Amino acid sequence: MPLTGPLYALYARRLRCQVKRGPLPEHVGLIMDGNRRWARQMGMTNPSLGHKFGADRVDDVLSWCETLGIRHVTVFVCSTENLARRDDGEVAFLMELIERVVTTKLAQPAARWRVHIAGTVDGLPDTTAHALKHAEEATRGCTTGAHVTLAIGYGGRQEVIDAMRELLLECAEAGHSPADLAASLTVDDIARHLYTAGRPDPDLVIRTSGEQRLSNFLLWQSAYAELYFCEAYWPAFREVDFLRALRSYGARERRYGK
Repeated sequence: MPLTGPLYALYARRLRCQVKRGPLPEHVGLIMDGNRRWARQMGMTNPSLGHKFGADRVDDVLSWCETLGIRHVTVFVCSTENLARRDDGEVAFLMELIERVVTTKLAQPAARWRVHIAGTVDGLPDTTAHALKHAEEATRGCTTGAHVTLAIGYGGRQEVIDAMRELLLECAEAGHSPADLAASLTVDDIARHLYTAGRPDPDLVIRTSGEQRLSNFLLWQSAYAELYFCEAYWPAFREVDFLRALRSYGARERRYGK
């Protein structure tokens, strides 16, 4: 039986105390899975409505992170595969929803989160690309130190390809040959050309809906991330689910390959 009312509040307060005593991640990655399945479970005739309720959950998670002092969040909104394989109506609905959320909730004069975009924005509808670029520009002056990255039209493999392409072009412009690059190539050379350059790698990646895979999300950056899989569908993801993930993270010993 799910906790409600005073019992839920008491349990949430207890979890907050527990996670504050342990180490907290600096950067949390979120794979928001299960929107459409949640909508079907709730009896909605249009599964795409699950995306609408899922979008509202992002605002909650950012609030929880702000309270705990977690300053970096990356949200997997949609992949390149989603955009290519979903029907046109669902994609259009999702794009309109993204435009509304970034315009009304993120791109505000008093924004508390600086917005970054990871993905191929040029492949999105013009209005969506404009809204995302505007959100980046409008929040550029945010001084809270909090950063939210929206992975939209994103693919981890494509990100590495794009990084290598930029690195090769950079070397060519500097008059270096591919052989020169091969002889001196380092991890940092590639990392500084990733979509997330300048931001820390995720310490914890949370995926909802019970699925246990990364699905091409932050493949390079998640090399040493802790993974947590939650059974709840994303629109039903509660603060206690988030706190349980943080409690699990705090109880782990991170070895970084040692």
